[in-house]
Amino acid sequence: MANPHLEEPIVVEKENNITLIGINRPKVRNAIDSTTGRKLSAAIAEFENDPKADVGVLHGIGGSFCSGYDLSELAGQQEPQQALSIVHHPEGVMGPTRRMIRKPLVCAITGYCVAGGLELALMCDLRVMEENAVLGFFNRRFGVPLIDGGTVRLPALIGLSRALDLILTGRTVTAKEALDIGLVNRVVAVGAGLGQAYNLAMSIAKYPQLCIRHDRDAAYYGTFSAKSFEQALEREAANVTVELLQEAKEGADKFRQGIGRGGSFSGIKERKLPDWERAEMKHESKL
Repeated sequence: MANPHLEEPIVVEKENNITLIGINRPKVRNAIDSTTGRKLSAAIAEFENDPKADVGVLHGIGGSFCSGYDLSELAGQQEPQQALSIVHHPEGVMGPTRRMIRKPLVCAITGYCVAGGLELALMCDLRVMEENAVLGFFNRRFGVPLIDGGTVRLPALIGLSRALDLILTGRTVTAKEALDIGLVNRVVAVGAGLGQAYNLAMSIAKYPQLCIRHDRDAAYYGTFSAKSFEQALEREAANVTVELLQEAKEGADKFRQGIGRGGSFSGIKERKLPDWERAEMKHESKL
């Protein structure tokens, strides 16, 4: 029997409280057309609304993460108004890139992650990149503008000067440089991208989630939305709820009992940890 996922442009898999969302157009290096963009938006919205899902992993199937917008769709547009309607889609062309995702999302970067594909990666909270993968705004070569948040998110991540270097030149960025400038968070061996992105998602999903979402929201608000330092601080405190304090109390009770010190947590299944996480836990245990 044929695999029903083979023809689906977006493939969703669920593993415990982790949701994996895969872009599945390998014949075009996972370039995204308007239909695929809408389906990706729907898949991410479903993940956000799933009470059993805490962290997502966005990845590409077949060797590349995403080579950007499918330019064959743009080239085939006869009427400028048709192209404009795609550009002005409220959520974005590549997916839900024009809004804040409500839960943590980790990106597994393999092969090509260029043009709009890089904008998708920037939409995610954290990025795990295979050592031979390629980043860059290759759309610069074809006169295609960045319209999925790249010009907004990139300067906040790596600074305006470095962002302009990448935006204006459209040059290739290697894994080493991407890690050095803070564009990605981890560099891993070829073939390990998805697995290590999943491990990173697990290292987030094992913690109390109300606290995770409060702190994540406060960080994004302070970076992008607050008009002043004082406003950001006010928002951080104002969004503390009774439910969040109850979660904190439960954590404090566990700490008093000696649970959670040194990186071990009650109810968490033992698993082989990646080197970077083992090093972090060793460091924490000495504090």
